Amino acid sequence: MIKAKLLISYALLLAIFFSSGNIIFSTPDEGMFPPDRIGKLDLNKKGLKIKPVDLYNPNGIDISDAVVRLSIGCSGAFVSPKGLILTNHHCVFDALVSASSPGKDYGKDGFRAGSMAEEIPAKGYSISITRRVEDVTSKVLAGTENLKGEQLEKAIDENAQKLAKTEQEKAPKGVTVRIQPINSGLFYYLYETFEIKDIRIVYAPPQNIGYFGGDPDNFEWTRHAGDFAFLRAYVAPDGTPAEYSPNNVPYQPQKHLTISLNGIKENDFVFVMGYPGRTTRYRESQAIQYSQEVNFPFLVNYLKALVNGLYKAGEESEEKRIKLQSDIFSLNNSIKAYEGGINTLRRANVVAKRRAEEEKLNAWINADPARKAKYGSVLQDLQKVSEEFYRTGARDRLLQTIPNSNATPTFSLIVNAINAVSQGKKLQDSEKASIQAVFASREPLAEEEVIKFYLKAIDELPENQKFQTAEKIFGQSSGKKRRMEEASFAEMIAKGEDFNSPEKIFALYEQSLDELKQKYPTLVEFVLGLLKERTEIRERTANFSKVIDNLRVTYQKAMAEMKGLEPYPDANFTLRFTYGYVKGYRPREAVIYEPFTTLKGMIEKDTGISPFDMPAKLKELQEKKDFGRYGVGDSVPLDFLATVDIIGGNSGSPIMNAEGEQIGIIFDGNYEGLGNDIYYDLAYNRAIAVDIRFVLFVTEKFADAGWILQELTIKEGKKAQTAGRGR
Repeated sequence: MIKAKLLISYALLLAIFFSSGNIIFSTPDEGMFPPDRIGKLDLNKKGLKIKPVDLYNPNGIDISDAVVRLSIGCSGAFVSPKGLILTNHHCVFDALVSASSPGKDYGKDGFRAGSMAEEIPAKGYSISITRRVEDVTSKVLAGTENLKGEQLEKAIDENAQKLAKTEQEKAPKGVTVRIQPINSGLFYYLYETFEIKDIRIVYAPPQNIGYFGGDPDNFEWTRHAGDFAFLRAYVAPDGTPAEYSPNNVPYQPQKHLTISLNGIKENDFVFVMGYPGRTTRYRESQAIQYSQEVNFPFLVNYLKALVNGLYKAGEESEEKRIKLQSDIFSLNNSIKAYEGGINTLRRANVVAKRRAEEEKLNAWINADPARKAKYGSVLQDLQKVSEEFYRTGARDRLLQTIPNSNATPTFSLIVNAINAVSQGKKLQDSEKASIQAVFASREPLAEEEVIKFYLKAIDELPENQKFQTAEKIFGQSSGKKRRMEEASFAEMIAKGEDFNSPEKIFALYEQSLDELKQKYPTLVEFVLGLLKERTEIRERTANFSKVIDNLRVTYQKAMAEMKGLEPYPDANFTLRFTYGYVKGYRPREAVIYEPFTTLKGMIEKDTGISPFDMPAKLKELQEKKDFGRYGVGDSVPLDFLATVDIIGGNSGSPIMNAEGEQIGIIFDGNYEGLGNDIYYDLAYNRAIAVDIRFVLFVTEKFADAGWILQELTIKEGKKAQTAGRGR
């Protein structure tokens, strides 16, 4: 599952900051290309049967106009003229859980509207449609050629803001213009997007179809998940974006995709358009090593502690179990992704390969006076800056995550209060609502587990990176005794009576620092020491960022020139294109994975016990071979593999054939390919998609929701037509 989950955005952003880059800057079959690069890819020679301008046309309607970004961190596509959107089940899971209540567990049982009137709101969801993409690097950097440092940064910011303002003034109503730097400022892109705020759930299958196999099968092949769902976009009667209203009408997209039932075979050309999250494929060996040895292992352990706490909280009541299942679902996904990333970096020996590339680069630079003048000591400077910054990397990584409002909300409130009191500040009335909101949603059991994890991790820091305040408080004890003292500290914060209501947090602001020290000596000492360390970490990080971005731009230019390859911009949650072929792979010696699975294989995996408990009706349909027009041979195609280059955020992306017709929906990557935000390997990286024929088969034959299919434009044979009533 590759959704870019917003719940853990804090952890993910930190992971992204410390992530790093690919060995070869771009290979012929690798890339998440901005739409303006499509025309340079010579796609017709590679298998595309339509014109590249049909994919992206800045002056007309094209396939990209049908592709949308979901605010939850997924992609999707319009598949009807009435605003129907096809995406993943796991992308809609949050909305299903939000709409659930005791007795109505839509996350588990799915949801089916019998008509448009029965569609329910996807609470908190919106979609964005990209109207325009333009590389404005030359415009943003104009006049900055001879500037350095803060002057350069200021000039670039001013140019970008001025350009964005000018373009925003020209943009149609409801369209937002923004300019984003990519690859540390190697590129600057302008985006015009249109947001729709009223999104409703039309159909989502039960979890034992949409997430069949659960976490054991997550990122694995073979796969048998029917990971799809239908949403619909609504707007005000005049066509403008509007919040939910019963008076809203279905949005009429400029473009919707044609669906093909003609199938695929191995080695067929395919392509994907969607909104991949973050990649960092162009960075230096020091950053890769940090990701592999410190950052990713920390995130795995941190998220495991949070999941353990959420499981405990969910055991308190059925209502909590339903409420927390989406969070647990997404966190487990992230844990496996980081574990896979670590394994990939180690298996491929990426750090050593990157260093070898840098040695070649150093020799190449020094072999030519002109290159030496142009690129100077960039590698040596990167080494020096990185060594200094990462010297306390493990401690900094840990302490800058303590506390955070997602995992330790009460502790965050306490730290904020002590910090304010230490500076002589009072609580403002405007701040009280946010404190009250924390107590409406916090989970003390989960917070307690995370705080215990923090304190144990602090104890396990290398000797040269110890957090001295914690050592002063807990260092007189060791082993079980220290764990018991840490557990008492965690319980006091997460479940103690002194901090269990908004009013008690308000009361902290009414006391002096001396009064707080007298009442909570250990807690205040810990917090003040933590605040001091975090201030120093922020300063170091800010200084590092100012220097490293410029060095990385120079580094990328040098590496690209040496390779003779044009780098594509890293992914950044904006519209991208990738192409490849339907193909299996060899994960290890003597093992060959074929690229297709079927409904029969799902039955072979069925145990009757979650997460391998498929619905009885699906078994009956297979036994009776009641496949309608969706069967092939003795079963229904289910999932397939392709070499398209995808990452978190691509979940829900349409995967299309050489004719530009949708043949499936991307929903995952394979385990051997994890870590591809940093390192791409064509031999191992595969995207996993659900076959569109299984999507329609389940919708029609299992769910009896043929009314949905009437809206679709379906190609069966050579001619496309609007589907008739479900059979």
